[in-house]
Amino acid sequence: MRYVNGLHFNNIRGDIYGGLTAAVVALPLALAFGVSSGAGPIAGVYGAIFVGFFAAVFGGTPAQVSGPTGPMTVIMAAIFTQYTAMFPQDPAHGAALAFTVVMMGGLFQILFGVFRIGKYINLVPHPVTSGFMSGIGVIIILLQLGPLLGHHAASGPLAAVQALPEFISTPNSYALFLGGLSLVIVYALPKPINRLIPSPLVALVVGTAAMLLLLPEQAVSILGKVPTGLPAPQMPIFIADWNLIIDMIESALTLAMLGTIDSLLTSLVADNITRTHHKSDRELIGQGIGNTLAGIFGGLPGAGATMRTVVNVRAGGQTPLSGALHALILLAIVLGAGSFAKYIPHAVLAGILIKVGTDIIDWDYLKRIKTAPRSGMVIMFTVLFITVFIDLITAVAIGMIMASFLFLQRMTEMQLKSITAITEPSPEHPLAEEDARILKKAAGRILLFHIEGPLSFGAAKEMAVHASTFNSHEIMIIDLSDVPSIDFTSSRAIDDMVSDSLHAKRTVMLTGARPAVIDLLQQQGILDKLNQQNLHASRHAALQQAAQLLGIETS
Repeated sequence: MRYVNGLHFNNIRGDIYGGLTAAVVALPLALAFGVSSGAGPIAGVYGAIFVGFFAAVFGGTPAQVSGPTGPMTVIMAAIFTQYTAMFPQDPAHGAALAFTVVMMGGLFQILFGVFRIGKYINLVPHPVTSGFMSGIGVIIILLQLGPLLGHHAASGPLAAVQALPEFISTPNSYALFLGGLSLVIVYALPKPINRLIPSPLVALVVGTAAMLLLLPEQAVSILGKVPTGLPAPQMPIFIADWNLIIDMIESALTLAMLGTIDSLLTSLVADNITRTHHKSDRELIGQGIGNTLAGIFGGLPGAGATMRTVVNVRAGGQTPLSGALHALILLAIVLGAGSFAKYIPHAVLAGILIKVGTDIIDWDYLKRIKTAPRSGMVIMFTVLFITVFIDLITAVAIGMIMASFLFLQRMTEMQLKSITAITEPSPEHPLAEEDARILKKAAGRILLFHIEGPLSFGAAKEMAVHASTFNSHEIMIIDLSDVPSIDFTSSRAIDDMVSDSLHAKRTVMLTGARPAVIDLLQQQGILDKLNQQNLHASRHAALQQAAQLLGIETS
C-alpha cells in the first residue's frame, strides 16, 4: 500500500506546471478569502499552504488542489465574528477559540474518514446540494457589495441587504472604479490570456497598479501590513464553560460537514476530468489533517477547490506532487512577498470574490427551472433561502427532511400500485387457470389480497384502509409471496387486517411468506391469531382450501 495515494514520478513536468499554475490562481483568492473571513489576508494564505500540502499528501484524490474555498470562508467568517464578539476586551482570545474550532473541525473530518462516512455524500439529493451552494454564492456576493462600494463589509447577509440602500447612496467613487475594473477583468478577460495568466491574478495586479498610479493617496482602503514568515503554532484552547463547549462542537461539526461535502463534490469533478476514481474516506482523512494543522498555525479551513483543481489538471497536474508543490510555492511567496501585498485595495478583492460567488451559484440547475420537477425546485429555493438568512446546517437538515418525505411519498405511491385486491379474475391480474376458475365460482366470496415488493411503513396504513373497503367476502387470502421484507409498522398494518377480518367472522389465510417475514410476524404474535391449517406455502393451496370451506367444486 502506498503512503501517498496516486503518487508516481512519470509526470514530473506536468505536475510542476500544474502546481505553479494552481499557486498563481490560489494566491489572490487566498488573500481575498482571508480578508472576507475577518482573520486577515495572511490567514487565507496559511490555510492554502497547510490544507493544500497535507490534503495532497494524505488525501485520496491525486489531482485535487485544496485550500480555502468560498463556502468554507463564509462559515469561518461567522465563526470568527461569533467568538471574537464574545471577548470584546480580548479579541485575540476569541480568535484563538475560533482557530480551536478549526482544529476540532479537522479532527471531526478525520473521524468521518475513519468511520467511512464519505460514501454517504451520494445520499444528499442534488436540489439540496444546489440550494446550499447557490446560497453560499449569494452570501459571498452580498457581503462583498459593501467593500466594492468603498464601505466596510456587513456582518452578515441580512445586514448587507439592510445596509444596501446606504451603500448605494454614498459610494466611494474611487473604490467603485477599482472594483468595477476588477469585475471587468475577471468576467471579460479574453480566454487566450486567461489560460496563460488567470484573471484573478490579472485583476489583482492591474487593480493595485491603478490605485498606486492613478488615485490620490489613501483614496481607498487597502490591506495594510501583511505578516511574513510562518506563525508560531498555538495549542487549542478549552474553557470550562459547558455552553461554550457545545457551541464550539456545533461550529466544528458545521465546518467538518461543509468541508466534507465541498471536498467530495470536487473529488467527483476531478474524477470526471481525469477518468480516475478517488478514495472518499482517505480524502476526508487528508482534509482533516490539513484543517487541523491550519487551525494550529492560524490558517483558514479549506476543502477541495474546484477551480484550482481544474486549472491544475488542464496544466498537466495528475499526482499529489502538483497539489503539494502549489502549497510550497505559496509558502515561498509568504516568506518573501508580504510587503508587496499590503497595497492591494479591498475593492479589488471584492470584485474577485463576487466572481467567485457567481461561479458557486448553480446556474445550470436554475436554467432548468421551467422543466425541472416542481418539488425539486421548491426544495432548492427553500435550502437557498435558509442558507442565506438562517444557517447552513439548518438549511441542509430541512432540505434533507423535505427530500426524504418526497422520496417516501413516491415509494408509497409505487408500493400502493403493487398492492392488488382481487375478487374475480381479470386480464389486469393474470392467474393460473385453476386459480381463476376458483375465484370466478366464488363470486366475490374470496378476497385475494396480493402484495408485491418490499413493504415499508409509508404504505402500511393505506394498505389497511384499502383492505377495509371490501366487505362482501367471507375469506381473505393475504398473499406475501412477492414480499422480500417488511418493517414493524407494516406488520402492525397486517395485524390490523387480520384482526378486523377475524372480528367480522371472516376466515383469514396467509400464503407465500418468506422466512424473514414469518420471523417478524411470529415475533409480533400475528401468526398466533391464525389457525396453522390457514398458513400456506403457495397461493394455489390457499385457494383450494378456501374453495373447500365454501363448498366450491374445483374439478
